Amino acid sequence: MSEVFDGYERHYCELSANLTRSCASAGVLIGEQKKQKLSEIQAGLDDADTLIRKMDLEARSLQPSIKATLLTKLREYKNDLGNLKTDVKRLTSTDPYQDARDELLESGPADIAMVSVADQKGRLLMSTERLNQSTDRIKEGRRTMLETEELGVSILQDLQQQRQSLLHAHSTLHDVDDNIGRSKKILTTMSRRMNRNKMILWSVTGVLVLAILIILYFKLTH
Repeated sequence: MSEVFDGYERHYCELSANLTRSCASAGVLIGEQKKQKLSEIQAGLDDADTLIRKMDLEARSLQPSIKATLLTKLREYKNDLGNLKTDVKRLTSTDPYQDARDELLESGPADIAMVSVADQKGRLLMSTERLNQSTDRIKEGRRTMLETEELGVSILQDLQQQRQSLLHAHSTLHDVDDNIGRSKKILTTMSRRMNRNKMILWSVTGVLVLAILIILYFKLTH
């Protein structure tokens, strides 16, 4: 579809997988270690936002048929990023599992923690699957590009051979034209000689006829 979009997508999938793992590990940290990990996660979220915007711009610049497919895929990535941001908010709040408690009502803290970890694990698997799909598309794009390049080289070779054939034909025609020119000159010379010989023949004939007439005249008069 678009090599630029595929590159952004691959980068985002890698970043999403790393962020999901970081959120899972931050849930068991405390104190300064947790703050440092959350700071790294926030920086990753900012990078992910940038990649989402770049993918959106690239998708909207393509043909309508391709754009619709990419925008649908982009909505999934936006939802995925929204879920990551929600996890980070839970981690940075005073009570990391308050939102989960509100949803599960009577579930205990241990159950909520298990749900959060399971949710993060599911997103990690989804991100990994998307990364694999993106990698496969890039490989397929490269394979298609190599096949196109090989086809282009083959076409160039054929064109080069045709060019050589045309040059050879042009040279042959030039030689034929030279031969025709020389033949024309020879025929012209022969024609002139024939005309000159005819004139000489008629002159000799005329002289002979005149001589015969003179002889007859003298014989008849004497």
